Amino acid sequence: MASSGNPIALLKAMLVRIPMVLKTIFLHGIRMSPVWGKQDLRTELTVAIIRSFIDFTMPVGKQQKNSMRDPGIKGPMWVSKITLPQPENDVQEAVIKAIEELKEGGETYDIPGVGPVEAEWTGHRSGVDKNAPQPDISEEEKYRELRKEAPADMVILYFHGGAHFLMDPCTHRVPVSHLSKLTGAPVLSVRYRLAPQHPFPSAIVDALVAYLSLLAPPPGSLHDCVPAKKIVLSGDSAGGNLSLALLQTLLSLRRVCPTVRFHGKEVPIELPAGVATISPWCDVTRSMPSVVNNAVYDYLDPPTQKPGTVFRPAAIPEDNVWPCNPPRADIYANASALIHPLTSPLAARKELWKDAPPIFITMGEEGLTDEGLIVARKIHQSGGQVITEQFEGMPHCFGLIMISTPAGRRFFETLSKFCRDAAAGRVTPSPNLTFIGFGLEEIKELPLDSVVSLSDDEVDELMRRTAQWKIEGEKELVKQWSEKAKL
Repeated sequence: MASSGNPIALLKAMLVRIPMVLKTIFLHGIRMSPVWGKQDLRTELTVAIIRSFIDFTMPVGKQQKNSMRDPGIKGPMWVSKITLPQPENDVQEAVIKAIEELKEGGETYDIPGVGPVEAEWTGHRSGVDKNAPQPDISEEEKYRELRKEAPADMVILYFHGGAHFLMDPCTHRVPVSHLSKLTGAPVLSVRYRLAPQHPFPSAIVDALVAYLSLLAPPPGSLHDCVPAKKIVLSGDSAGGNLSLALLQTLLSLRRVCPTVRFHGKEVPIELPAGVATISPWCDVTRSMPSVVNNAVYDYLDPPTQKPGTVFRPAAIPEDNVWPCNPPRADIYANASALIHPLTSPLAARKELWKDAPPIFITMGEEGLTDEGLIVARKIHQSGGQVITEQFEGMPHCFGLIMISTPAGRRFFETLSKFCRDAAAGRVTPSPNLTFIGFGLEEIKELPLDSVVSLSDDEVDELMRRTAQWKIEGEKELVKQWSEKAKL
């Protein structure tokens, strides 16, 4: 993707897309667009342009580098960069205990190690224009200024999206600082380790380090202790996955390991005030019908292969990042672990959500819709507290990329309200999905029990079928790799 920091490259990239833009405008104008009636012209153009920039055919390392270009820090935001120091290996061991507690047998994974975790305290900065540079002051002074404008006693712990192998806190500064503005809370945005270099469960270890660092600040921290009941986990897409996986890790540890040694202290495992997810990626196998059925409204393409065919690795040029050695069928995790609850939260049995704090799930009419709705249904049926909303015709993570639109404003309004209510202990759960029609003109309440026709058993079977297909494909890849290594 063209860098937002290189206007010449961006201009050239947009020039070659003029025919596509004109075609989209024309078809929309004569009401022959496939999404007409569910997307306005601005949304359809946004989806078409993003879709045209996504290129999964280039080497993974280049994809990563392009997706992580730092646009700089300017305008109405405060950013204070920090590094959370490396704790004892007990944090890694705690995550492994949670994995083992939830596994069915046969799942394999790398031992991730534990290290320092970089993060950014992010908040709104008032009274400046969109090009105002950050003042030349220390990170500590930036944090103090940030806290003056984000004085709430809560903290939002944020995990960025990017399919577990792309993007960075720097790419999410604008929406994250906007969330801080609406909640009055500082946001700690985490630079967790990315696959394929650091596969499952590396990101969960980093997420737990960040969470424990809020509960029990390591020496030298800028922040004071934050009680668990004042922490809201949040994230978009893969970050939503990571938020739910961290929650399931905490729920599991409360059953098997109630404390974790962290920088010389035994820190009790406590649950956060809530979890706010944005288009969460709950099924890494991508097995649900909406992945295909809703593709017309989304910029994320459905998988090009499916079970029943011979598994073939994606046609991505090799580099020093991917494929890895030994090879995997999936960038994020070993195929045997794809339907572990900490990899794909959709795989978690409904009773595992029973003691969860309030959970918010918001999404569009996108590829990931089914999995988000089914997770919400499981939480509701377990007796848990959930608030769910869906926007008709809107693509993946639309609120983050179309902040100023009516749908974007409504999205941030409900997201920020949930965060404030969760920290105040006043969330009112609902047995219904709030379905927000095109143009916000119609709002319906639909029972969560019936918004997806698939039963839990049918969901499990779809996921198992895809996982088994990838397991068999991975075995063949490893066999070929082993034979090649012998030559």
